[in-house]
Amino acid sequence: MNTNLKILAAIRSGQRGAVLVVALILLLTLTVLGISGMTTATLELTMASNVQFYQQAFQAAETGLAIAIAGGEFGAAIGGAGLVLSPTTLGDGSSSVQAVTTFQLATPIPDRAFSLGVGNAGTVRAYHFDVVAQGTGPRNARSTHTQSFYVIGPGSF
Repeated sequence: MNTNLKILAAIRSGQRGAVLVVALILLLTLTVLGISGMTTATLELTMASNVQFYQQAFQAAETGLAIAIAGGEFGAAIGGAGLVLSPTTLGDGSSSVQAVTTFQLATPIPDRAFSLGVGNAGTVRAYHFDVVAQGTGPRNARSTHTQSFYVIGPGSF
């Protein structure tokens, strides 16, 4: 047994700790890779949430356009003041929209091209309106949409 102890002592005295150094280098490499992976995942999550917030603002602006056009009361906008859809909160409260409808111009339409049953020339007009809607989402994501349209009507609104 004394011989076995001498052999073990000789083997242990020849070791210099190379396994410890290799293990520490591998541990350092894995730590750097883990931190890099976490940073990349966090950045991708932030980018995905920003796209989602922009989409909420986009949809809010589209909703503002639809609400403003569906209102159908454009005669007051011809006076020049414009119709303002007051700021409206949508859905869960994280998105809002504001829309402004303004009158641009009235174009006479020849009676032979279009008729509302009135025989006098110039009694039919196309009234051009613009609606500008700005949707706001979380983290101040904003989207502004403009929609132009005509309303066919009598020579005077």
